[in-house]
This record gives sequence, C-alpha cells and structure tokens, in this order.
Amino acid sequence: MIDLENMTILIVDDMKSMRSIIKKTLRNLGLGRQILFAEHGRAGMQILEDKMVDLAIVDWKMPVMNGAQMLDAIRNDARFRDMPVLMVTAESERDIVYDVAEIEVDGYLIKPLTPAMLDDKIRQAVERFNHPDEATLLVRKAREMEEAGKMDMAIRCQERAVMMRPKASRLKRNLGLLYGKAGKVSTMETCYLEAAEVNPMDAVTRHLLSKFYWQRKDWALSVRYACEVLALTNRYNDHAINEGKQLLAMKQNDLAVTLFARLIAKLEKHLQLKEEILDICMAHGENRFAKSLLKKLLKEFPSNHELLFKAGLIYEALGDEDQALEYFLAADKNMVHPVKCKLKIARIFYVKNKVIQADDFLSAVLRLDPENQEALELRRSF
Repeated sequence: MIDLENMTILIVDDMKSMRSIIKKTLRNLGLGRQILFAEHGRAGMQILEDKMVDLAIVDWKMPVMNGAQMLDAIRNDARFRDMPVLMVTAESERDIVYDVAEIEVDGYLIKPLTPAMLDDKIRQAVERFNHPDEATLLVRKAREMEEAGKMDMAIRCQERAVMMRPKASRLKRNLGLLYGKAGKVSTMETCYLEAAEVNPMDAVTRHLLSKFYWQRKDWALSVRYACEVLALTNRYNDHAINEGKQLLAMKQNDLAVTLFARLIAKLEKHLQLKEEILDICMAHGENRFAKSLLKKLLKEFPSNHELLFKAGLIYEALGDEDQALEYFLAADKNMVHPVKCKLKIARIFYVKNKVIQADDFLSAVLRLDPENQEALELRRSF
C-alpha cells in the first residue's frame, strides 16, 4: 500500500525549473516525504535500481531516454512494473496518445501544471494501485502464470479479464500474445483482429498484425496494417522503411511504393528520411517513384546539389539524357565531391558527339584526380 504523505516520488524532467516547480507543489499539497530527481530517463532508471520509489512523474520529451522509452523499460522490469507512472506532456504532443497509452501509463499531466491537477492525478493513481479492480488482478495473475510456464492458466485468467473489459483492446491483444506463445496461431490472429476492431487507434495491435501477415507472406495485408500504423504514430517509421526495402528486393514494387507514399505523406520537411527512401528506391531500380519523390524534394530544397545530382542519375536511368544533363550541370556548380558529377557530364557530352565540351570536363576531373581511370579511359576513346 502506498501512503500519500510518506511515499517516495521520482521526478524525471530535463528542465531544472520544472523539477523545482513540481517539488514545491508536492510540498504544498502535503504529498510525499522523499522527492528524488533525474534529468532524463536513463538517470531515472538508475535511481529505480538503487532506491525504492512509490510513484514516478515523467516528462514526455527528454534527451538520452525520453518518457515513452523510460515507461517501456519500467513496464518490462518485474521489480517495478506495477509502479504508478504519470506522464507530463504538452497537448500538441499527439503521438503520446499512441506511444504511451499502450504501455499502461497511469495518467497524463498536461502543461502548464496546476496544483489541483497534480493532486487529483496522483490521488487517482495511488487509489488504483492500492485498490486494483478485479480485471487488473486477473491480468497480474495471468502474467505470473505465464512467467511460471503455466500457459493454460495464464490464458484462462486473461480471458476472464477480457470478459470484464471487452472494450479494452490491450487486454484482447495480450490474450492474443498468450495464444501465440501457446502455439495457437489462428486464435492469436482472431484476438488481434478483434482488438483492432474494438480500438481504431490501437497502433500496437496493428503493428503486430502487420508482422504476423508478413511472416505468412501475405504482403498485401502486411502493408495494409503497416499503413494504418503510419497513420497513427511515428514510432514504427523505421520498420516501415525496412519493410519497403525488403518488398523492393522481392520485386513487390507496387506494395513498396504504397508503403513509402504513406510514410512520405506524413513526414513534412524531413529530408533525412525522405532521402533514405529515395536512395532505397534508386538502389532497387524503382526510378519512377524516385522521380516523383525527387520533384517534391527539389521544391522543398531547391538548392540541394546532392538532390540535383540524384535527379540526374534518375533521368539517366530512365533514358532522358537531356534532362539528366541539365540536372548534372546544375549540381556541378556546388558539389562537395565534384568528380563524379563532372564524369557524368563528360560522358553525356561524349555520347552526343560534343567532344570539346566532354574534354573540358575530363580535364577538370584530371586536375582534381590525375589518376582517375574512368576519365583516362574515356579520353583514350576520343
């Protein structure tokens, strides 16, 4: 049982001023005897290793380890997985609804914090911990049975919990996970599908469905659920990129493009990820989608000479040498590594029988790299 006046509270926030405000508010409310501090999640986890903590107040955005990552680490450690955790966030941080809610946060504190809000959320969290409802007790029992290797008993406890909370997609999903561990894959799939139907905002279940259909080599269904995940959260962006890459390697280009297009639609001005997708498409010969992506990127970043060079490569691969030359010439003005661009220009001029222009660019290459074998070979062919 947690005692409101004598409990130990851990405040995890990278802003010293916020830590001080929360501590002062707790003192004024008469909540907690010992207050501990950490400036990021990793430091917070170290405190949990060394101290007995009754409740944690964790900020969503922090360096090193953010609030969602810390919460995930807490819930996956048997020593303190049932500890109440309150997440502090700004209303604009939309992803917290999907990234954190599915890891069993005990409450949200929306900035700016007020004493009434802090008092109310802490008392609610402690009350639920001290007097858990029957469904929560059954979930904990199911977890204990699973850890003891008693899968049949774990499934029965989880089924009873689901009956008490039929609209809780997390409980239905966890029942599916238990069935999967018991080797009952068909029932696992049914549980996942029911959980997804119950909660259209459940990104975790949809991610599991995407992985499940991927393992069954049902690429279309896997992509369908991966796209639904991307509409809900940024948490699985890297997974989507990797899946798209594998689809291209398997010649499932249409599905890969569907996945990449859905991801790009939500990235806004995120050059790094978009360029990663561009490079993947170019490496696998998906030049038509790469071409459309490049057009959008050049509108956003018109002076990016690396993008101009890649545009030249794509048009060259598509057989449009005139357009390729135009992009190579534009890129050549400020390329960080100009040799490769000048070689491309020289080769196109040579194909067009414009030997003088080709030789000018070859001379420029050889001034930069006198032993460049490609340039020397092309010059010998004049």
